[in-house]
Amino acid sequence: MKPKAQMIGVREETLAQHGAVSEPVVVEMAIGALKAARADFAVAISGIAGPDGGSEEKPVGTVWFAFASVSGEGITRRECFSGDRESVRRQATTYALQTLWQQFL
Repeated sequence: MKPKAQMIGVREETLAQHGAVSEPVVVEMAIGALKAARADFAVAISGIAGPDGGSEEKPVGTVWFAFASVSGEGITRRECFSGDRESVRRQATTYALQTLWQQFL
């Protein structure tokens, strides 16, 4: 398991069963980050920014988000962005910040 995943408590079984770009993994990431950082809110993002790595099930541009709060609220979202690697990453970051603001703040 990668050190980052270990640090925030993503289980190997979850990664093996669902893959890194999946709803169960981002949920574990967000909950683990919330606990590890002792924060009020956490956002987890996992996606395929490209240019390679996509599949029919998870094409390039697929991004999973999980948002968690210390109050126990949580939401997940799956989005598909277009453009080159930098554009996908930028769109995902913007989406994450806007969603955090709109849903939790």
